[in-house]
Amino acid sequence: MERLSHRLGKRERLSGHKQIDALFGGGSQSVTVYPIRAVYRLSACSEGQPPVRLLVSVPKRHFKHAVDRNRVKRQLREAYRLQKQMLHEAMQAHEGQELLLAFIWLSDQHEETARIMRRTGTLLQRISERL
Repeated sequence: MERLSHRLGKRERLSGHKQIDALFGGGSQSVTVYPIRAVYRLSACSEGQPPVRLLVSVPKRHFKHAVDRNRVKRQLREAYRLQKQMLHEAMQAHEGQELLLAFIWLSDQHEETARIMRRTGTLLQRISERL
């Protein structure tokens, strides 16, 4: 079995209008554990792509200053990076498919990193159970 890296490389990030439109188009599902909402969708995987690709969004209406939005995005990416193994294990049953995943921040307040870690773990657990 291949050892999972704890890195969150560029290939694991969701980018490009076609991929983002595919995620938010019809057929996507969502799970909410306040203050994070996860939108996800299984799609056909290109050869050599990672099984899970992530998008992190913190809307400007919640935090007006970029430094605040960037802090929350860093916290979300770090929480995902340390706990992504459970999704990768769940995706082993879905050969030839990839999971497009978006985290959307819902709160106007900053949260402690430990709380974000717990909430992200709960989200990832719920998503892996639904796959």
